[in-house]
Amino acid sequence: MSRQTNIGKLPEVSVRNAKGRVKPYKLSDGGGLYLLVNPNSSKYWRLKYKLHGKEKVLALGVYPAVSMSEARVGAVKAKEQLRQGIDPVIRRRQEKHINASNIFRIIAEEWFNQQKDIWTESHANRVWRTLELDVLPMIGDIPINEIKTLDCLAVIRSVEGRGALDVASRVKQRISSVFRYAIQTARCEFNPADQLQGVIRTRKVEHRKYLPAEALPAYFKKVETYDGTLVVKLALQLLPYVFLRSSEYREGMWQEIDFDKREWRVPGERMKMKDEHIVPLSEQAISILEELKGITGKFELLFPSSRNARKPISENTINIAIKKRLGFAATSDGFRSTASTILNEKGFRLDVIERQLAHVERNKVRAAYNRSQYLAERREMMEWWGNYLKERTSN
Repeated sequence: MSRQTNIGKLPEVSVRNAKGRVKPYKLSDGGGLYLLVNPNSSKYWRLKYKLHGKEKVLALGVYPAVSMSEARVGAVKAKEQLRQGIDPVIRRRQEKHINASNIFRIIAEEWFNQQKDIWTESHANRVWRTLELDVLPMIGDIPINEIKTLDCLAVIRSVEGRGALDVASRVKQRISSVFRYAIQTARCEFNPADQLQGVIRTRKVEHRKYLPAEALPAYFKKVETYDGTLVVKLALQLLPYVFLRSSEYREGMWQEIDFDKREWRVPGERMKMKDEHIVPLSEQAISILEELKGITGKFELLFPSSRNARKPISENTINIAIKKRLGFAATSDGFRSTASTILNEKGFRLDVIERQLAHVERNKVRAAYNRSQYLAERREMMEWWGNYLKERTSN
């Protein structure tokens, strides 16, 4: 060891073989570093030093959890702090306080609270549940600047181990987002999750099944003879005309429907990125809604559950009706693909189709422009789409 510190006089065998006596005793390693041996043979590394004329003691750990070499490194570090006028005991307390406030859990909560206002409530709940169930139990209480790439990998492998590959991918993304926030707020300088590109096993992508154009006449014919509840029947009829996402559609409320303007305005809090979405309603869609209003108009929801009118019908209710009752290998969200495919084939502008599908425009200025610029074209397109589907119902 350095002559400057005079540390390094104690043979390791003496540390290893030291036994308890009637009273505690010390084995000096030089430079103020010593091993305190208690009557029960427990052994503690201590550094004695003076600062401003006062004698103090710094705890450096318990042997053998803290080895001789580690204790010596800690003593040298403390002596360097003393040369700079820093009290190592006070610095240790400060570091513990910083580490306690910089654990992953606290920073994850900060990040989540910063982000949740731009998400829908359901998406925010899913994000926090992923962190709470899969991430925080494993790395939540570790200071963020001490978390290594292998720690992040262990979290991901744990999720993969139960076969949840899609969840594993989202877990990685959310860990990485928390680290980016920590870097931005000067709590760490490195994102270990970014080193895990390509480590997550993937399964073959299965796109949501949808009906091709030639299957639409059979679909509407089957819906016409559907023998379930009238609310579900009308939900199945209207679904292809508006091609909203499942939750946006099922959770629709009567206050969102404007029969005079022939619009369905889905409020931002129910959209994926909290951006209000306008669905121009064709003559055919209006006709179905008028029939539906005679049945559920006294409720807030367009499609209330038969068990609890304050809750909407479930996604399973729609999908099971399509698959098992009507016999089509498709999902409710699949009608978005059906509409996109046919409208593109018929020559409608891609930007207009994408805007009507509520695919997110990341540039907020352009998004605002597109909402107003394309609305007239969207009205024409949706009226054409209504007529197109009506022809399929009469085939």
